[in-house]
Amino acid sequence: MKRFSALLLLVPVVAAAEESEELLSAAALAADNQCDPAAGGDCSLSALQKRSQKQSVEASEEAHGKLWGSCAQYGCSHSYHSWMGCQCNSACAQYGNCCSDYYSKCAPAAPAPAPAPAPAPTVGDNPPVTSTPGQIYGHPTPGASYPAHAGFTLMLVEEFNSPIDLDSDPIWTWSDGGLTEGQVRFQKQNILFQGGKMKISVSSTPAVNPQTCSHAEVADIPDKPLSSGEFRSRHNIFRYGRYEVRMKAPSVKPGNPNIDGNFISTMFVFRDAKYKHWREIDFEITGEGPAAVTTNVLSADNTDRWKEGIQESRQVSAPNTRSDFHTYAFEWLPTSITWYIDGKKVRQKTGGGVPIPDMAGKVMMNMWIFGETYGFGGRKGHNNVYPMESEYDWFRFYKWDGETHYPCSGFGAGCLTSDDQYLSSNNPCDGIPQTGTVYGKAPCRAACHR
Repeated sequence: MKRFSALLLLVPVVAAAEESEELLSAAALAADNQCDPAAGGDCSLSALQKRSQKQSVEASEEAHGKLWGSCAQYGCSHSYHSWMGCQCNSACAQYGNCCSDYYSKCAPAAPAPAPAPAPAPTVGDNPPVTSTPGQIYGHPTPGASYPAHAGFTLMLVEEFNSPIDLDSDPIWTWSDGGLTEGQVRFQKQNILFQGGKMKISVSSTPAVNPQTCSHAEVADIPDKPLSSGEFRSRHNIFRYGRYEVRMKAPSVKPGNPNIDGNFISTMFVFRDAKYKHWREIDFEITGEGPAAVTTNVLSADNTDRWKEGIQESRQVSAPNTRSDFHTYAFEWLPTSITWYIDGKKVRQKTGGGVPIPDMAGKVMMNMWIFGETYGFGGRKGHNNVYPMESEYDWFRFYKWDGETHYPCSGFGAGCLTSDDQYLSSNNPCDGIPQTGTVYGKAPCRAACHR
C-alpha cells in the first residue's frame, strides 16, 4: 500500500518545521534505541515515516548534501548521522539500521549473513510452533480440491462465500486508517460480503463518526470526503510463500469498463507498523487504463520518509482488469520475488537494488482514491461515479516449504517476536495492544464503538 501503497507525490517539508521536529525527537530516538548519544552520535531525525510519502531526491540532496541509501555513497564512519537513511558505523548492527552494504564496505571481517528462512526469536519471544500438517485455515469450500504448487503448501483459503465477522475472526480484521495523500478514510462498513464475493466499496459518503486517531496509521487523520475499506490480517504473520487473489477492478462508470478515472485497487503484504521497518510487496491496479497494473517492492529501515532507492516499481502487461476477474499472484522467497497474472510470469526480481523483504507482514486488500490533484491512479478522476466497487472472488496463501517460523500455529500470535508486535493494532476494536512508542512518544488511542 501500500502500501501501503503507491507513493508518487509529497508536499515539500518546510525547513523550519523539519529542524524543530529534529530537536524534539532527539531524546525520544535515544529512548527507542535508534542511536547512542553517549557515543557522541547525533540522534535527531526529521518527520515521521509515512507509508504514503515521497520526497524528491533533489530536496534530500540539497538538505543533506549526499544521496541516501548505501555506505558506498556515504563512506564508513564512527558515529550516528541523522541525515543518513541508514548507518555505516560499528553500532548499526546493535540498533538494526545498517546500510545493506555495510558489511562488505565497512566491515569486511564480518560478512553479511546470508538470507535465512526465519529469524531466531529474541529473548522473551515465543518460539515458533508448526501448524497442523495438511490443515487448510480460513474458509475453504468443504471437499474442494485446490491447485498444488511445487515447493509450497496450501495453508489458507478465503472463498468469501459467507460473511466474515471482522471483529471476531481469528485471522482477519479491518483498518481504521487512511492514506495521507488519499481522499478516503477506511471503515469496516465498506467491506461487503455479497454473492460469494468480497467487495470493497468507495462511497461519496464520508466515514461514519470517524475518530481523529487511527490505530492502523498510528497517527491523527484529518477528515476525508470519501469512505472505503481495507481488509487485512490481524498480525504480522505472513512471510515467504505464494499469494494469490482472483479479483476484478471497478468500472469507473457502471456498464463501461473502458472509461478511465482514478482509483488504486490492491492486494499486498505490508509490514506493520511503519516506523521501524518498511517492507512491502504488492499489486496495484489503477484507473489510468483498463490494463494498468503496477508491481512494487519496498524495503527500508529507520526511514522517516520515502527516498529514492527504497522502492522498485514496474508496470506489467495485463488484460482488461475491469471487464472480468483475473488471478494475480506473487511468490516471495528469500532471494527472489516473482509476479504472475493468470498464471503467466510478468516480472521477476532477484538480487541488486532494493533488498528482498525479509520480515513478516500483514496481508492487505483495499481501494482508495488519490487527492484532488489525481497525481497517481489515473488523471481522469472527474469521471468517477460512486459507489465504486472492487470485487474479490477468493484469496489463497501457500507457505514456502523452506519457511520454518511463520505463520504461527493456527495463524495466531504464538510465534510473534516483540518487533512483530510493535504498534500493530489495526483498529480500536481488535483487542491488540498498541505496544511501543513513536520516537519516544505514546501513540494516539481511539475508543471502540460497535
